[in-house]
Amino acid sequence: MITYLLFIVGIIFLLKGGDMLVDGSSSIAKNKNISPIVIGLTIVAFGTSAPELVVNLIAASGGNTEIAIGNVLGSNIANILLILGIAASIYPISAKKNTVLKEIPFSLLAAVLVAVTANDIWIDGQSDSAISRIDGIVYLLFFTIFLYYIFGITESEKDILETETPGFSNYRSIVYVVLGIAGMFFGGKWVVDGAVKMAEAFQVSQSLIGLTVVAISTSLPELATSTIAAYKRQTDIAIGNVVGSNIFNVFWILGLSSLFKPLPFKATDNPDILVTIFSSLLLLWFMFTGKKHTLERWQGYMLVLLYVAYLIFTIATKSS
Repeated sequence: MITYLLFIVGIIFLLKGGDMLVDGSSSIAKNKNISPIVIGLTIVAFGTSAPELVVNLIAASGGNTEIAIGNVLGSNIANILLILGIAASIYPISAKKNTVLKEIPFSLLAAVLVAVTANDIWIDGQSDSAISRIDGIVYLLFFTIFLYYIFGITESEKDILETETPGFSNYRSIVYVVLGIAGMFFGGKWVVDGAVKMAEAFQVSQSLIGLTVVAISTSLPELATSTIAAYKRQTDIAIGNVVGSNIFNVFWILGLSSLFKPLPFKATDNPDILVTIFSSLLLLWFMFTGKKHTLERWQGYMLVLLYVAYLIFTIATKSS
């Protein structure tokens, strides 16, 4: 019970720690007269991905690589099917042209790249499969290209989320940064430890826990941002947040995690990669069916139902 309690507390620490880190860092940047758009593209973007990153690094360093891979794949699936589905159910989501023609295809490329680099047995005839350090370097190079693209589009149009930057004193900002880092570290450790214990207690794979419980927990910031954005009719933010998060999850988080320690890959995780690819393809197809560049309510309902079906399938196959 203590382990499960710490798991719940860990999620709270992880999310609150990430929030404090973003607020503190943004405030320091604002006090140094750094442009809000730069703050949004760097500190806020990286900070909102911090929970997934911390969980992955702790899981990888402890040898719990199934949780690390499951967390990324599960988060990306939940982002599209669950989070976008809920957001579209609240209000139809209209996407910018850049999002439809460039960012969604880029997130699809990320999923395909995972499928290619993770299947060394099938593609290279190796004795085992893993996302290696070389693969991690490739991911990070793609991530650099993505950052270059993001900075490029801001010169011509406002295509990013503009956030209100807190104006704390330098002392309070530093305290926020320190507490945020500490919260994420301890929260991440408790989440990983709890996930391992859950897998042992229920006699299921760590991959299942990573794909479901951990993935949904670390995706809560994206869920909050997208649903609030949909409720406020800021629909381009709702979809941009999700697509950007999926790209960050693969190229930044999985890339850095595998650079830190190679991640062994099991063939039983291939269905999850296929679902990730399918989700991105389905989202892209929805952008051109019905109302152009818009995710309609009925499509949102369909995405949520598909996520429920995916959960049932995953629990049934990975629990046996």
